Amino acid sequence: MLNVSGATRVLVATTPVDLRGSFNRLYGLVVDHLKSDPLSGNLYLFSNRRRNRIKILWWDGSGLLVCAKRLERGKFTIPVSENGQVSLRGEEFNALIHGLEVRAKENWYRR
Repeated sequence: MLNVSGATRVLVATTPVDLRGSFNRLYGLVVDHLKSDPLSGNLYLFSNRRRNRIKILWWDGSGLLVCAKRLERGKFTIPVSENGQVSLRGEEFNALIHGLEVRAKENWYRR
């Protein structure tokens, strides 16, 4: 289980990725597409085209860690962005990896 604190930044690649690769492929995607440093301690989340699988790349201080998850039913709700990446808060990340919907709803409160 990944515990994400409020200080941990989670970057999500919003464009689908070929998840057959592992450490080196995801490392290259972070550098080339997300324009970030994979050794920064941030979490980097990638999903496939069908949005039923995700992989997370994380530098824990001593090495890279890759986590994978597959939903048996349904899809992950990856946020949409024009620039190809989105930053999530810790609670949004936890909801997303548990298969819950992570979208801002307009007018969800009563007046």
